[in-house]
Amino acid sequence: MGNDIKNKEPSLTNIDWKQAPKNARWWAMDKDGEAHWFCVPDVAAFTDFWFSEPKPAPTFNFDGDWSQSLTERPVKLGDK
Repeated sequence: MGNDIKNKEPSLTNIDWKQAPKNARWWAMDKDGEAHWFCVPDVAAFTDFWFSEPKPAPTFNFDGDWSQSLTERPVKLGDK
């Protein structure tokens, strides 16, 4: 009974990818209840590292376990 949150299925079906930045690849909720878009990483020229800045996103009424919220953008036919 004490593990109700762990047994709850995340509701990721409400993510509206039309609201995402064009280069957003993932959506996730953090432990503080804030949602973010994560974009395809930028590779710094002439270096061997990359970085990606999270951008604020709507929560889409997500009510699941935040640690299970990472959702990759669906691939459209013809994209690759």
